[in-house]
Amino acid sequence: MSTPELPFSDLRVARKRMLTQDTVLFELQHPQGHTLPAFTAGAHLTVETPAGVRRNYSLCSDPANLRSCQIAVKRDAHGRGGSIAMADRLAEGSLITVSQPRNNFELEPRAQQVLFIAGGIGITPILSMMRHLKRLGVVPFRLIYCTRDEAHSAFLPELQHEFPGLTTLHHDGGKLASALDLWPEFETPGTAHVYCCGPKGLMDSVADMSGHWPSGSIHFESFGIDASTLPTNTAFTVTLQKSGEKVAVGTTQSILEALRASGHRVASSCESGTCGTCRTTLLAGEADHRDMVLLDDEKARHIMVCVSRARTSELVLDL
Repeated sequence: MSTPELPFSDLRVARKRMLTQDTVLFELQHPQGHTLPAFTAGAHLTVETPAGVRRNYSLCSDPANLRSCQIAVKRDAHGRGGSIAMADRLAEGSLITVSQPRNNFELEPRAQQVLFIAGGIGITPILSMMRHLKRLGVVPFRLIYCTRDEAHSAFLPELQHEFPGLTTLHHDGGKLASALDLWPEFETPGTAHVYCCGPKGLMDSVADMSGHWPSGSIHFESFGIDASTLPTNTAFTVTLQKSGEKVAVGTTQSILEALRASGHRVASSCESGTCGTCRTTLLAGEADHRDMVLLDDEKARHIMVCVSRARTSELVLDL
């Protein structure tokens, strides 16, 4: 079953600040100064970027503050343009269209202690969670934060100031051989709930090491498949069965973006392959599935047009 499309509204960029050389903090407020919609720690917004594409960004501010909210965007020079447009084109005072908050990474209310593991920009939802837990002052927590180096460590001053003594920082210099060995944390199953957000390699490592932990105690946040692990994009054609129209999909376009450019509307929400809103019936052709939703037995007949592509020169869709 697909997820209903969320309502969107405009927020104003009240502040824009560089956190690192490639990560930008945006503080958002209601244009008329109204209170923002409530959200819970770990939630994210779907943002319509200045490039015209939708991207998910975690809220990193304390949920108790509804006068404004904060997101952080890492400028990905090798991405599809959404983060570049946010970093380069979105200025203070601009309006940006965002969805209602949604949370797929909720804190377990019964947890007696929490271990956070963040990699790179994965610190964003975890920072909101840490701020929430500190304000409540009931559940002990600590953070392991893995980054390339100090210069690429977003929110480092905030972590040192707000959570002294609670953060273990590890720099790997961008080398796999220097990655932190997390096995000592997972060798003996503990009572803590673990929340991990970061690159696919880090989350895969935590998943592999924690298989013997109690069910439901390990939690992950992922907005889709790591693009660096995917094959190079090639152009292909989508044929719309109901009209016979053929739509060309370029190497830098998603099927959804190509359909929009041709005047066709397909319901969508996350545009990262995680919600299921854009599920479309696949009638012919072989899809290159890049979503996090479809089960194996569904992939022959369905496709998520926001992220998935074609392995053949043509796909025929029930549109």
